[in-house]
Amino acid sequence: MLLRTILAATTAVTALLVPATAALAEPTTETATTAATTADVAGAEAGVSGLAPAGANPVVVVGGLIGISIAYEPIAARLRADGYRVSIYQLPNLGFGDIRESARALSSYVDQVRAATGATKVDLVTHSEGGLVSRWYVKFLGGAGKVDHYLSLGSPQQGTYVANIINFLGLGSCAGIVACQQMSIGSSLLADLNGGDDTPGAVRWTTVRTWQDELVRPVDNAALADGATNVLVQAWCPLRLVGHLGLVLDGTTYTIVRQVLADAAIRPNCFAI
Repeated sequence: MLLRTILAATTAVTALLVPATAALAEPTTETATTAATTADVAGAEAGVSGLAPAGANPVVVVGGLIGISIAYEPIAARLRADGYRVSIYQLPNLGFGDIRESARALSSYVDQVRAATGATKVDLVTHSEGGLVSRWYVKFLGGAGKVDHYLSLGSPQQGTYVANIINFLGLGSCAGIVACQQMSIGSSLLADLNGGDDTPGAVRWTTVRTWQDELVRPVDNAALADGATNVLVQAWCPLRLVGHLGLVLDGTTYTIVRQVLADAAIRPNCFAI
C-alpha cells in the first residue's frame, strides 16, 4: 500500500512538472552532461560566424526539472547554427535535489567551460528550474563575475502554485521532492533569492514568459525586478501560442534569445518557425 502511494505521488508530480516530450526521451549519462570538455563546447569553435557577435561568449543552456539534455538540443542547434559555442547542462539527479547543490555543480561546470574555451565569461540560457539554479550560482556562489547574460525561459522566479497544489491534493509537500518544495510560492529558498537585489552584479538579466505556461502560475511569477528586462511573448505577438516546453522550441521565442545575446533591440519575429 505504501509503495503504491509513493508511486502515485511520483506520477502526479511528474505529470504536473514535466513536459511530456522530455519525459519520453532517453536519459544520457551523468558524465556526458555534467563534465565540460573542449569537444562539448566547440560547436562553433572553428569560427564565430553568422549572427553571433565577434568574440561572443560561450553559451551554457541550463535545463530544468527532469530536463534531460536531449530536450534542449533544438535550441542548442539553433544557437550553434548562428555561430555560438554551446553546451547543455543537465541538472544533477535530473533536478530533483536541492537547488543549492545543483548550483554548486553548475559553478564547477561553468569553470570547466571557461577553461575549455578560454573565455572569461559565459552566457546562461536557462529553462524552468534551471533559471533558479543559475540565479543561486550568480547571487551566492561567485557567478556574478563569470556570467555576462542571464536569460530565463519560463522560470518560476517567484514560485508557482503548481508546486503548492500538490500538497492541496493530499500528496504531501511535493511528494517529498526537494526542488519542488523550493519552487513553491513562499519557500525559504525563494525568499533568499528574491530578498534584497534579485539581479545582482553587472550581469544583464532577461526573463521570457508566456501566457500559456501551464507550469508557472501565475505567469507573471516568471519575471524579475531590479532592472531586469522582462519579455512577455504575447505582448509582442498576441496570437502566438507557446507552452512551458515550447519556450525552448518556439521560433519566435528564439528570436528573443538571439537578440538578447547579441545586445540587440528586442523585436520578436511573430512568424518565426
